[in-house]
Amino acid sequence: MHFANNFVKLLQLYPRQLCKKLTLITQFIETHHFYLFFVEFRTFLTLLLSPLYFRKRFNICRHIQRLEPMLADVIKISKNRELSQSDLERILIDSTEIQIQRPKKNQRQFYSGKKKRHMMKFEIMTNTNGKILNISKCYSGRTHDFKIRKMSDHIPKDVQVLADSGYQGLQKQHPKTLLPHKRRRKSPLTAEQKEHNHTLASKRVSVEHVFSHLKKFKILGSIYRNFRKKLHMRFNVITGIYNLRFS
Repeated sequence: MHFANNFVKLLQLYPRQLCKKLTLITQFIETHHFYLFFVEFRTFLTLLLSPLYFRKRFNICRHIQRLEPMLADVIKISKNRELSQSDLERILIDSTEIQIQRPKKNQRQFYSGKKKRHMMKFEIMTNTNGKILNISKCYSGRTHDFKIRKMSDHIPKDVQVLADSGYQGLQKQHPKTLLPHKRRRKSPLTAEQKEHNHTLASKRVSVEHVFSHLKKFKILGSIYRNFRKKLHMRFNVITGIYNLRFS
């Protein structure tokens, strides 16, 4: 249902923003190519789309590459470097990994010791309703979550931040940060600490649901097989498509 609703909203945005001066025939062709682009992101099966649309694979890739930057300008996540304190009371931050093919060079830079694979990472910032407020730049899988946070956009001081244990140390930079308690070897968690962790996890689950929705697009949920330099633009487009449900 969300797939159909998002596609209808995109069709309303796309011709209005980009096809104002085109003829009806050209608009139909552009919309057809746009649907092809949307299905490619959702399935990541270019070889199977070729016989479906009676086109060669390189023609499909050419149309997708032409539409990507135009669509990114229409539905990209707003790049607000300073988030409004009046609009935000509590935000959730977390990072996600996207598996890539093994690079020919600098393999160690992209290797994630946690996932045991070559990855790229993004950090997203959402509100309690699950709407994506901001996304970070694209980083290699070896980069720690907290390091990504330090290199990303500033968080207003009066906003409460909910994060996971990967952001240990953030409370020193941002006092209104809630982190889970970590069990140590000789000091197990108390009942109160376990209750705190459980409550925090129940509030943070919405950001995990966001990652689940994003990775329903197989271009992110499977092994990414395209140019790494275009991954940020494609991730931005997909997050913009996801945010259409809040429009």
